[in-house]
Amino acid sequence: MAAPGMTKTAWKLQEIVAHASNVSALALGKSSGRLLATGGEDCRVNLWSVNKPNCIMSLTGHTSPVESVRFSTSEKLIVAGSQSGSIRVWNMEEAKIQRTLMGHKANVSSLDFHPYGEFVASGSLDTNIKLWDVRRKGCVFRYKGHTQAVRCLRFSPDGKWLASSSDDHTVKLWDLSAGKLMAEFTEHTGPVQIVEFHPNEYLLASASGDRYIRVALKHSSFTILSVIRAGLLCRTVRFWDLEKFQSVGCMDGEVSPFRSILFSSDGGCLFCGGRDTLRVYGWEPERCFDTVSVAWGKVFDLSICNNQLIGVSSAQTNVSSFVVDLHRVKMTGSGSQGTLPKETPISQPNPAISSLRRNYERPSTTCTNPKRVSPTSDDEEKESRAEIQNPEDYKEIFQPKNAISRTPPRNSEPFPAPPEDDSTIIKEIAPVPEAVTPVAIPKKNSEQLQRPPVAASTPSVCLDPPASPALPNNPPVISAARNEPIGLKVADFLPVVKGSSPTEIVDEEAVCQIRKGHETMCMVLTSRMRNLDTVRAVWSTGDIKTSMDSAVAVNDLSVVVDLLNIINLKGSLWKLDLCLTVLPQIDKLLQSKYESYVQTGCVSLKLLLQRFLPLITDTLSAPPSVGVDISREERLMKCKLCYKQLKSLYGLVKSRASQSGRYGSAFRELQLLMSGLE
Repeated sequence: MAAPGMTKTAWKLQEIVAHASNVSALALGKSSGRLLATGGEDCRVNLWSVNKPNCIMSLTGHTSPVESVRFSTSEKLIVAGSQSGSIRVWNMEEAKIQRTLMGHKANVSSLDFHPYGEFVASGSLDTNIKLWDVRRKGCVFRYKGHTQAVRCLRFSPDGKWLASSSDDHTVKLWDLSAGKLMAEFTEHTGPVQIVEFHPNEYLLASASGDRYIRVALKHSSFTILSVIRAGLLCRTVRFWDLEKFQSVGCMDGEVSPFRSILFSSDGGCLFCGGRDTLRVYGWEPERCFDTVSVAWGKVFDLSICNNQLIGVSSAQTNVSSFVVDLHRVKMTGSGSQGTLPKETPISQPNPAISSLRRNYERPSTTCTNPKRVSPTSDDEEKESRAEIQNPEDYKEIFQPKNAISRTPPRNSEPFPAPPEDDSTIIKEIAPVPEAVTPVAIPKKNSEQLQRPPVAASTPSVCLDPPASPALPNNPPVISAARNEPIGLKVADFLPVVKGSSPTEIVDEEAVCQIRKGHETMCMVLTSRMRNLDTVRAVWSTGDIKTSMDSAVAVNDLSVVVDLLNIINLKGSLWKLDLCLTVLPQIDKLLQSKYESYVQTGCVSLKLLLQRFLPLITDTLSAPPSVGVDISREERLMKCKLCYKQLKSLYGLVKSRASQSGRYGSAFRELQLLMSGLE
């Protein structure tokens, strides 16, 4: 047990209400480690300091939810991509929009700034990668090769290469000067969510959910698929030698699920940020140096500053920042875990290992300008604004008196740690910036949020379109990301015992008390378990079509969702006979009030369209055969039935494509795939 007065290894720095709607993107500044950008479904990009509760600046201009954000290396520029495919670049020192870039046809899922030149790379759900010249407002080059959504882009430290990862299970390495593919890594068996270059050596790390998919297919699990449905969790990390273009290591099985990775400053270890855990890994050979418990939930981004690891996470409209003291984290394979003397280096690179691989040669000048091949037209940049929410913080950070020394400075003081025996310190939750003048708000009205002071010289007119009211035919969607039943607390179901707190009740007593009066729910859960056992018994015979028929027969949509989540993991399981059974169920899922059901329906319909829509249209348009061909006639009849059901689904998809939010974006992607039905 730690002695009183000892400092913590990890602690929560603060929590803020970042947006008026759900947070959809987060990014930390990598140079200072203290600037935070948040993108929301309210179409805004808000700028924060990780240790201050007030919004510094609110950037408007996007007309659809923000999907991705990224700081430039100097932290002077910030870029954000939206669900509509538009990209906007703001100059934070001048507090104005610098460029609007149009060209993608679907969500911009990943962005990265070139380390030396004013170039931005963007990846999209339309499978394209584009390189943009921020100065000329044009697309410099387009890289084609991925067959599914591009999930992550990263420039190499020397600015010569671009790495991309995709849902097609591949990692590709592009040569910027030659404008062509250098290497393709195909060893992953699941969607690759993250790529990260080593800061010094010719080494690349990539992360995917390979192990989850193998476990699900091997054991036919009906329960673990909610966490891998969107491919957000990773559990496999692979390391690639960029000289030999081959794998040099794989951490699989030992790695806890995570959502972000980051190499240490000296490249001696790899940090993996998972749910409530930070793990420190080494490679050649693969091993885990340390594990730190951090209650950060879904961590989205990591950064290092003053030997402290900064992590940011989000839950609906809230964003939390956390600090891990790297002095107290074991980052090498030798030595004991615990507090290290200040004069002792945290990790010393091994010269023998470092010499095995080349190091990057960073240029002293900006990169050469590639040939511009497809310039884009001007957009109405006057519609984009940078609203300064906190003038004092803005002047301190972006308009310092000494232009050479930026604030927060590179050598700023570390964040102080709370005492080990104190409770977690949480700063005051900051209000969300809005585009209206602050008014007196009653204390009882918790839905309205007060806006921080706005400089009189900045515009205060909201140019974003107002949120459309819920349509009568569209019931409110219940989020799949909730951690507990909406509006329910366990303490409300427990008896009040005088002189005793609810935490003193043992688990058995608590379960017994909660079950009282809930016989109906217990019967429902028991019935669902019985239905799952029935479907599992049929599944074990290997007949996928009969398994789906049995799931439909039990008249429990949740069982159909579980089974579809399994089938969606392996496209080869889909057959034309299965489509006839699944399409009516997809119609029900797309109209469900549960977000998880809608997501499963969208994924299933997308796979079905990609695999069978060309077959259906070709079969229907083919000339009649000569003679009797029973198999062709049967296939023609099935294609006609599928086409009829798809036509009825197209109207629903088209009506939902105009909605905002993540599942609205999925409907727009489906609309593009179904455009051939018109």
